[in-house]
Amino acid sequence: MIPVASAADPCPSPQSPVPGAGNVLLHQATHEDIPALRQLFRTTVLTVNSRDYTEAEVADWASCADRPGHWEALVEGLYLLVALADDGRQVVGFAGIRDDGYLHSLFVHAGHQREGIGSLLLARMEAYAAVCGAACVHSEVSITARPFFERHGYAVECRQSRQARVLWLTNYRMSKRLKQEAEGRACAR
Repeated sequence: MIPVASAADPCPSPQSPVPGAGNVLLHQATHEDIPALRQLFRTTVLTVNSRDYTEAEVADWASCADRPGHWEALVEGLYLLVALADDGRQVVGFAGIRDDGYLHSLFVHAGHQREGIGSLLLARMEAYAAVCGAACVHSEVSITARPFFERHGYAVECRQSRQARVLWLTNYRMSKRLKQEAEGRACAR
């Protein structure tokens, strides 16, 4: 785990649990996290998202985890946080955002849904975007995740079809305007 040294980083030190989400620890993703992130993504898509997508759709979507270089690019190109439970032994979620406010991903382990982990990760992503000077956070959100984002103040801009690996899946472009309290501060990863 990487201790947080920057005052501009909205992620607290991983040495202490984050209030409001059980005993969840956060740290910025490293290459060593990739196998666990890949597995969490695959399992979550195949189980949680199967409520709203066909078996073929979730299988195709989950196969995106196997694209060569995909996870390395996410670790290197995004502000990517990993949520850990069980005293840092189990990855229970992750989220990644670009400096411009594009929320690339937010996934929570199927066995840890509705424990506040997604809300915690989203709040950290929004705080990071604000520090970077983004006016809003925008994302492409699954049918399954849409109610979660709506509860957090996001609005649907449009319904769209996006290609997973082979198949085209329905999702929503959603966004939320941020308060610019962090204006003028440098973005730090």
